[in-house]
Amino acid sequence: MTRAELFLFTGVLLVLGAGWGSTQPLSKIAVSTGHGFFGLIFWQLVIGAGLMGGVILGRGTGLPINRASLKVFAIIAVVGTVIPNSTSYSAIAHLPSGVMSILMSLIPMIAFPIALGLGIERFSLRRFFGLLAGLGGVLLLVVPEASLPDAAMLAWIPLALVAPVFYAFEGNYVAKWGIAGMDAVQVLFGASLIGALITLPLAIGTGQFINPVRVWGAAEWALVASAAIHVVVYAGYIWLVGRAGAVFAVQVSYLVTGFGVLWAMFLLGESYSRYIWAALALVMTGVFLVQPRKKDTLAPQTSIGDTGH
Repeated sequence: MTRAELFLFTGVLLVLGAGWGSTQPLSKIAVSTGHGFFGLIFWQLVIGAGLMGGVILGRGTGLPINRASLKVFAIIAVVGTVIPNSTSYSAIAHLPSGVMSILMSLIPMIAFPIALGLGIERFSLRRFFGLLAGLGGVLLLVVPEASLPDAAMLAWIPLALVAPVFYAFEGNYVAKWGIAGMDAVQVLFGASLIGALITLPLAIGTGQFINPVRVWGAAEWALVASAAIHVVVYAGYIWLVGRAGAVFAVQVSYLVTGFGVLWAMFLLGESYSRYIWAALALVMTGVFLVQPRKKDTLAPQTSIGDTGH
């Protein structure tokens, strides 16, 4: 690429990383007033579906409706959104947003052994050391007593790890079985519709439905902003992959985590112990070692069905 293109694509990469990184602290704000996770997930899916539906209408591509596409929508909705976002919203109510950003960046490291088991990847010593680095980062978060602001937060770390595990399974499902000939926007739109249909009765039945006819505060606006930002930056990521290639675009993974920590400090006033900073350094090293070098990937640390985090 030319120098001008490199400058442009690097600028886009920074914007995408800053945008994606902001969704964790925004999610922290969204749960701050006690909104239940089913209600939050329902509205984030509705907002995302509305925006992606506009994109699909603008492109004139339509949405395939058949047995294969519905299967993909349902799997992405449940495995890639409903279950992991439920646990993420529950965990982020009790954990620092910056810690959640670090844990979410473990997705490629968790995905690697799953891919080995499915026969998608071959063993790589470099990526194995990346997996060990990520494990070391998690141990620095949970072992030292002075790592987390409150020792009681330790109990929420396992719940926070559910989301990256499910996103890792989702990514491997897409890699092995594909998305029925659709593009990422179509899959996200269809999965958002299915996910909304699943979570609406759950939100109503559990008393977690959020009535939009209310006085909106920071929590409600944060939810809208998080859902809208994800759709915009995901579309931007797909554009960047097409222009600069996936190997270049996937570097946004580092920026998402870094910006996630910085946004948490700026928006939420969070501060971190030396153990958390060391954990961040280890996890970023692990991401660097585990990331593929010469083959395309669909998304960075965020997965195809991750419409809110």
